[in-house]
Order: sequence, then C-alpha cells, then structure tokens
Amino acid sequence: MMKPRKIPMRMCVGCREMKPKKELLRVVRTPEGEVLIDLTGKKPGRGAYICPSSGCLAKARKQRQLERTFECQVDAAAYETLEASVAAAEGAQP
Repeated sequence: MMKPRKIPMRMCVGCREMKPKKELLRVVRTPEGEVLIDLTGKKPGRGAYICPSSGCLAKARKQRQLERTFECQVDAAAYETLEASVAAAEGAQP
C-alpha cells in the first residue's frame, strides 16, 4: 500500500487561511523589484499567495499585506493586473 502524497499548503495573504498551493495565485517580487503574477510558480524571487477571489484581494489591498510581505511599495498597475487575473480565475470556475 502506497503512502498518500503530501499536499503543499500555503497561506492566503487576504483571508489568512491555509489552502492547497494549487488553488492559490502566486504573486512574486523579482530580484529587480518588480511585482508580477507568477502563473508557473517557478519565477525567482519572494512569493506570496492569494485566493483567486476578489474579496481576498480587496482585503489584502486594504490591509497592505503585499507591501508588508514584499517589504516594498506595490504600484497600482500591479494591483490592476492582479485584479484582472482574479476576475479571469473567478469567471473560469463553475
């Protein structure tokens, strides 16, 4: 009998809940200081995870959680791309 595989868990910066890594979106601060969405999960840099829901994103933005995690300013353009990505992910779910 095989052992069940361990599912990697990550904490959402918005709702602060532990969820499986595959269910979350990864946001990364690159070594150059850019804040991007990492769809592959393999980009180098400091990563943070957020649920693909507009509620979690709004909460994280209001509490400035991404700024705290990355220890830098996150510009409005990065939030707009994140909002578009979250909206697309919400639309894709049944």
